[in-house]
Amino acid sequence: MHAAKPSPEALQQRSDYYQRIGGRHLTPLWEVLGALVPPQPRSPASAHLWRYRELRDQVMEAGRLISAEEAERRVLILENPSLRGQSCITQSLYAGLQLILPGEVAPAHRHTQSALRLVLDGEGAYTAVDGERTTMRRGDFIITPAWTWHDHGNLGNQPVVWLDGLDIPIVRFLDAGFAERSEQCSQTALRPEGDALARYGANMLPLDYQPGPAEPTRVFVYPFERTKAALEGISHGAPDAHQGFKLRYVNPATGASPMPTIGSFAQRLPAGFETRPLRGTDGSVHVCLQGGGEVRVGDQTWRFDESDVFVVPSWQALQLRADRDSLFFSFSDRPVQQALGLWREERL
Repeated sequence: MHAAKPSPEALQQRSDYYQRIGGRHLTPLWEVLGALVPPQPRSPASAHLWRYRELRDQVMEAGRLISAEEAERRVLILENPSLRGQSCITQSLYAGLQLILPGEVAPAHRHTQSALRLVLDGEGAYTAVDGERTTMRRGDFIITPAWTWHDHGNLGNQPVVWLDGLDIPIVRFLDAGFAERSEQCSQTALRPEGDALARYGANMLPLDYQPGPAEPTRVFVYPFERTKAALEGISHGAPDAHQGFKLRYVNPATGASPMPTIGSFAQRLPAGFETRPLRGTDGSVHVCLQGGGEVRVGDQTWRFDESDVFVVPSWQALQLRADRDSLFFSFSDRPVQQALGLWREERL
């Protein structure tokens, strides 16, 4: 039943009233209720695909214009076309392409924002986290949890590029951001490479280690070779109609997400396989690490190739078709939504 349409006189009285109460910093809820409590998510973010082969020259040009030390982090932000100027790829997540050239060091710092790295291009670089280095290889998923010291260096002879993913918009929304620069450009090595993986990532833990439920993982590198082996190991029988073969990364000590604010996933689609449409409330960022094919988000369709990045806004349907065996990495804000009881998924 629809309410009667107010008269022009009543509308004018309301307008005068709104203007008066506006002077006292008041706003009538009934004028904005539909936008504040929508019947379903209406994300202001757009679906978009970035073709790595078209961006690589711009990334390398940045290396000629500014040093890693001067920039502190030489990154080109992947800004959502509908959220320009906000330094975000979805309303809750940040993404960018970071470059480090041979012989360079991106100096040590730490911050309350959690970060992930996904290596896309080149060899010879490393990331150090709280005194332990890991060599960066294509497809490796590397984490720098909140408030951990981290720096990057390139000891090889090739430029190295990786995708950064951070929870900057979430921390910004909560006004909870802190950052600190180290007096050292590069951290002093406290443990040999591989120590964290051996200590926390081999189905064993130190005797006195009792992690809290929301504590980030101590395993800060998930090698791509292990990811591929796991996906191939489960690729028997019929793929899931909406996701193919898909796994989530976890903190091996707790089974929770590696970081409390960012969930991360690996996915394999056999050649010729096409997923059915799937949508969720978590806006997600996807990277093709192997293969190629076609992606449809909402009513938009693109061809994708290796190292291409695409974003799927909240509650927009995603459908993938693999021309050849394809592997994907993705990340989203799902752990935050699950912790708050907000996350939903719909299989169409």
